[in-house]
Amino acid sequence: MRNFVGKVLAVFGGLLVSGVAFAEGDAAAAGGVSGLVAIASGIAMGLSALGGTMAQGKAAGAALEGIARNPGSKDAVFTPMILALALIEFQAIMGFIIAILWWIK
Repeated sequence: MRNFVGKVLAVFGGLLVSGVAFAEGDAAAAGGVSGLVAIASGIAMGLSALGGTMAQGKAAGAALEGIARNPGSKDAVFTPMILALALIEFQAIMGFIIAILWWIK
């Protein structure tokens, strides 16, 4: 059932994107932002947010699991975990900045 719903959503998503792709010629001729660039910017922001949250969840989960197994290692695990979370957040922000730059272009 889950596979069927995924296929149906993929078909409707393809129909939505194809309609925007065919209408893109008029927007480009008018000097406005292309519809495909706007879609690409939205996808880039969504993927960077999704990837960032998934990576932060895994990093925090692994760190907390390590601390739970060995409470004495809290000081050794906490600082690298915070550093990793900051770098992951930076990557998500960079995805947002790149999407904004695409959209402004």
